[in-house]
Amino acid sequence: MNRKAQAIVLFLVGGAVLRAGSTDLYLRYVKAGLRPLLLAAGVVLMAAAVATVWYERRTRPAGEAAGEGEGGHGEVEGGHGEAEGGHGEGEGGHAHREPRVSWLLVLPLFALILVAPPALGSYTAMHTGTALQRPWGFPALPAGDPLPLNVADYAGRAVYDHGRSLEHRRVKITGFVALDGHGAPHLVRMALNCCAADAQPVKIGLTGRIPAVLEPDTWLQVIGTYTRKRTKDPVGGGAIPYLEVSRSRPVPAPRDPYDESWNG
Repeated sequence: MNRKAQAIVLFLVGGAVLRAGSTDLYLRYVKAGLRPLLLAAGVVLMAAAVATVWYERRTRPAGEAAGEGEGGHGEVEGGHGEAEGGHGEGEGGHAHREPRVSWLLVLPLFALILVAPPALGSYTAMHTGTALQRPWGFPALPAGDPLPLNVADYAGRAVYDHGRSLEHRRVKITGFVALDGHGAPHLVRMALNCCAADAQPVKIGLTGRIPAVLEPDTWLQVIGTYTRKRTKDPVGGGAIPYLEVSRSRPVPAPRDPYDESWNG
């Protein structure tokens, strides 16, 4: 690409990044805490594109003037230099033209601007091993009935604390539905470390009063109690705890589909 084309692509990339960072679209790609850096990156890219165009327009007249001077000198000396200068200019102007098909590289940028990709869901969750990690500790749970917990907190207490802090407590958990190869339902949240590329699932098996029909990727809020039932994840062999469901209802997808609580 020539410099003008590079500047256009750079400006479009910066605009796409800036648009994503100024709306909730960026939550489909990176964790919430990276929003300021994303906005700054978009501004820097767009500024670099404008600076590139300004530099190109400023330096071109000087280059053209120099070329005319050299051409005139060649003409005085006999015309042969002028022919060579003309030939060189033709090579510089036409020998390295970019194919127009290369502009198709810009199409993914327009897709980023116009189409919001879906968050990772049940397919990724059931083809990836659980990312459950041992917590640093188990702080005392607040009062409340039912007690709201996230998937990673419940799973960590159920597996590594053996449910001691969960006994005799009703909990309320929200996640999306994923079905394993046997059709058994799981409640899942994708744990995010930095960006969607490294998202991994944390899974809870569901037992008890489960709706007869569950669609994968449906967001569900369940209320239930701790149970000692546990299975191994067929992908990776990690522990999957279960929840005894007493009540459930579908809910809208949250603003941020990923869970960042597992790593602070």
